[in-house]
Amino acid sequence: MLYISGARSVADEQVRIASTKMDGIGPKKAIQVRYRLGISGNIKIKELTKYQIDQIEQMIGQDHVVHWELKRGERADIERLISISCYRGIRHQDGSPVRGQRTHTNARTCRKLIRK
Repeated sequence: MLYISGARSVADEQVRIASTKMDGIGPKKAIQVRYRLGISGNIKIKELTKYQIDQIEQMIGQDHVVHWELKRGERADIERLISISCYRGIRHQDGSPVRGQRTHTNARTCRKLIRK
């Protein structure tokens, strides 16, 4: 088990698959990082050297917003919506669907949490 930028990577996975499992890194960004570093996509995580892993972490850290930074930003956005008491903030606070979904027959888990 190996951790790259806060994401757990399985040693038997290919680099192209394992890099997309990091929060904030999709297929296109994963290809860009691999291309810049000259790492093949078919190589397995366990075959990478310590230096290559450090390079991947450094490049991702300086160019992209990932993992805890991304989650902290999302949470700050929600807190801002709640503090200004807009409609979306109130829905977040109540635990109701935010984007206009119906609640009469759906969103049971949200309503179940509210009842208790």
